Amino acid sequence: MRALALDFDGVLSDSAREAFEVALRTFAALRPDARIAACAERPSPEAQPALFAAFVGLMPLGNRAEDYGVALAALEAGARLPDQPAYDAFRAAQDPAWLRAFHERFYAERAALAATDRARWLARMAPYAPFLEALRRRAGEAVFAIATAKDRASVCALLEAWRAADLFDPRWILDKETGVSKRSHLERLAGGLGLPFKEITFVDDKVNHLESAAPLGVRCALAAWGYNGRRERERARALGFLVCRLEDAETLLFGPAPPAQAPREVR
Repeated sequence: MRALALDFDGVLSDSAREAFEVALRTFAALRPDARIAACAERPSPEAQPALFAAFVGLMPLGNRAEDYGVALAALEAGARLPDQPAYDAFRAAQDPAWLRAFHERFYAERAALAATDRARWLARMAPYAPFLEALRRRAGEAVFAIATAKDRASVCALLEAWRAADLFDPRWILDKETGVSKRSHLERLAGGLGLPFKEITFVDDKVNHLESAAPLGVRCALAAWGYNGRRERERARALGFLVCRLEDAETLLFGPAPPAQAPREVR
C-alpha cells in the first residue's frame, strides 16, 4: 500500500449527532408542515432518541447530504427501507428539485450552527481517537488522503481542532466538490500521485461506497466502527473486503507494527 484514502464521517469523525441536528433543522425549514418538523424545536439526539436511532439506521444506505433528507422523508412517511434496493427506489421517487434544495440548505444550516456556537458544533463531531493515534504511529508509511462527501472547510476545521492537520497534505483532501461518487475521488488521487489503483487502500464505513470503488482495483476496507451494522459487515465480507474494527485496523491496514528499536548502549 502506497496511499490510504479515508472517508471522513464514520471513519475519522463520529459525526452522526451533528448530521442529525443539521438535517432535522433543514427538513423542518423545507417541510414545515411535516409531522417530524416539530422535533426541530429540540433537534438534539438527546431530545429525540427514537428518531435519532432510526436516522442512524438509515445512514449506511445514503451517500451525500441530500440523503439525510431522504432518510427523514422515509421516517416521516413511515416507509420501511430494509436494504439498499428499497432505499434506492424510495430515493428515486423524491423530487430532484427538493433534493437539490435540501443539499444547499443543509450546508447553510451547518455554517450557521458553526458560526453561532462553534464549540458545540465541534463537540458534536468527536474524532475516533484510537484510529487517529494509529495513523500518527504509521505516518510516513503511505500517503494519507481524505475522500469525503463533506465540505472542505468543515474537514479542515475539524482536523485543526483535533491537531491532526499535519497528517494530511491539503492537495489530497478531496471533498464533495470532487464528485458524487467516491470513484471520482479515487481517480483524482491515483492520477495526482501517479499510482496504480492496486497501490491504494480505500476505507469507508458504507459498503455501497466500497462496492462502487472496488471495480477500480483498489483494496477496500469497511470501518466497522462507523455507521454500519451486521447487514453491511456481512455484505462486505461476502464481497471480499476487509472488515476492520478499531482494535485491529492498524494491523489489517498496515501490517504488524515494526519492532521497537532497542536503546543504543553508551560506552
